[in-house]
Amino acid sequence: MRLELYAHPFSSYCQKVLIALREKQVDFTYLHLEEGDNGARVKALWPIGKFPVLLADGAPIFETDAIVEYLDRRFPSPRLIPSGDDEAVEMRTMNSVFDSWVMQPMSAIVATALRGEEIATSPGVAAARASLENAYSWLDARLEGRSWAIGDAFTLADCTAAPALFYADWANPIPAELATLRGYSGRLLSRASIARAVDEGRPYRHYFPLDMPEPAEPLERAG
Repeated sequence: MRLELYAHPFSSYCQKVLIALREKQVDFTYLHLEEGDNGARVKALWPIGKFPVLLADGAPIFETDAIVEYLDRRFPSPRLIPSGDDEAVEMRTMNSVFDSWVMQPMSAIVATALRGEEIATSPGVAAARASLENAYSWLDARLEGRSWAIGDAFTLADCTAAPALFYADWANPIPAELATLRGYSGRLLSRASIARAVDEGRPYRHYFPLDMPEPAEPLERAG
């Protein structure tokens, strides 16, 4: 099977799929969106213009969770979507929390900065920070005693969590007292597939509109 991925290494959603592909050690062609006419090709394939887009023998697949689910069906080892009902429900719960209550508030803060608005006085940013703080506290309690998002197995939820927490900590630092959450983040960043995604995004850090913490990757010290 020929797999081609249109992606950008600094995109959190692209990193999510890249992590899944590398966990499965699947061969694929990486079509960088800043090279050639790859950006225009994505727009032609998916008029919404969002990425990543996976081509499987030329057939396009959109949306990150759908892409990872497709990969899990075609390349079931290691499995990223649990087969057990209870584990699958917990995985989807955690995946949704990282997508909706970590990634989205972080993105709202970043979008405000990209628009040139004053971060310190923005009601939208204040609401996003409050949402992140609430999510951080909940996650710190939920992850107690777990190696990964749902327990001992690395899943789609962890693929989502890694870039979400990495960028969220830049936008609104995870409090030092939330040792469980910070330890989990540290384990994520130590995993080979995730460390590679972080490394590939380094040349594009100037795209991030907020000041990065010093040192630039506090979560790498966690745990």
